[in-house]
Amino acid sequence: MTGSATLPAHRAVALVARREFRVQVHKRSFWISNAIMVLVIVGGMVAYAVFGSGGDDRPTVGVAGDASLAAAVTTAGERLGLPVEVREVPSAAAGRDAVAAGDLDVALTADGPAGAVAVVDSEVPSATRAVLDAALADRATAAALATVGLTPAELAAATPPAGLTVDALDPADPEAGQRTALSFVVLIVMFMQIVGFGLTVAMGVVEEKSSRVVELLLSTIRPLHLLWGKVLGIGAVGLVQLLVYGVVGIGAGLATGLLTITGTALGVFGAALGWFVLGYAFFAVLYAAAGSLVSRQEDVNTTTGPLMMVLFAMYGVSFWFLGSPDSAVLGVLSWIPPFPAMLMPLMIAEGSATAWHVAGSALVMLVALVLLAKAGARVYERSVLRIGATVPWREALRSR
Repeated sequence: MTGSATLPAHRAVALVARREFRVQVHKRSFWISNAIMVLVIVGGMVAYAVFGSGGDDRPTVGVAGDASLAAAVTTAGERLGLPVEVREVPSAAAGRDAVAAGDLDVALTADGPAGAVAVVDSEVPSATRAVLDAALADRATAAALATVGLTPAELAAATPPAGLTVDALDPADPEAGQRTALSFVVLIVMFMQIVGFGLTVAMGVVEEKSSRVVELLLSTIRPLHLLWGKVLGIGAVGLVQLLVYGVVGIGAGLATGLLTITGTALGVFGAALGWFVLGYAFFAVLYAAAGSLVSRQEDVNTTTGPLMMVLFAMYGVSFWFLGSPDSAVLGVLSWIPPFPAMLMPLMIAEGSATAWHVAGSALVMLVALVLLAKAGARVYERSVLRIGATVPWREALRSR
């Protein structure tokens, strides 16, 4: 069916790719689903920023009858990095009633120049106790200094500054929480994109095959060029979609304050785009070959089942990484295609991937992709014109 009037390779691939891209983006369902997804991303981040941050959880301390004690509590909380909400109450009895009603966490009443009585429901939380103890100590110090004619400011000026320098052997990563969140999001989105657009490739191949459109196409385009045009065109749609999701997500995260590490966020985003291209290309060729084995869309699941098993294995291994990022087994799997497609973005987000590791894994994926593309193209070329019963994988690979 491949006549002598076939198009040159680059023109054929570009023509099919443009056609596939236009077909996908002109679907109403494409715009509706993406609009919903963008709204979900923005709405989810805004909702989490408003309702998921825990709100103002500062303990409330009511102070009865002593403004200096209230000021000391406020100052101590700010100094310790444990801010409290200080309220004035008209009397000790009113403070007790407020604690009983749940309006106050602690009702504080001065007991002499250096002491106080704290009324609580059951016990004073350790952080609140530290603030109150520091406030009482400051108040007692100020009273003692007053007896000798000094003020706390004069004492501070006469006291040499004291500071503790911490030399941590394994310093904590201040970005660890956001790295974990980014890793989880990248994992979910990568899996959905590869599965979704891989199935789109397979369904497109079956649709053309069942309607005999492929026979007309192959009269001027070689099977291999048709395959790569379809893979590249649909992949371009997936890449644009992923780009939009990433830009919207990062923008919403920065606007709501959920993301503050723009360098890390952009690095993870770039890694996700690059590894999506490799992962999608790896599986899209196989999905196209799987689609060429059947003549009805309802039979696609029978030939794409093995691919879904591999994808779910990658998904499970990636979740394993989120729980055990230092596992030696995962380090080995990061070199074995197709696992790097999902593992490497997570390693980059976690900060454990070196430059040579990323480059080496990408090179291995590229080599595997070239070899797999040849095998997938062979299956596609030998099966796409066979109408009727499902062609088994083994038979397609062995056909001559």
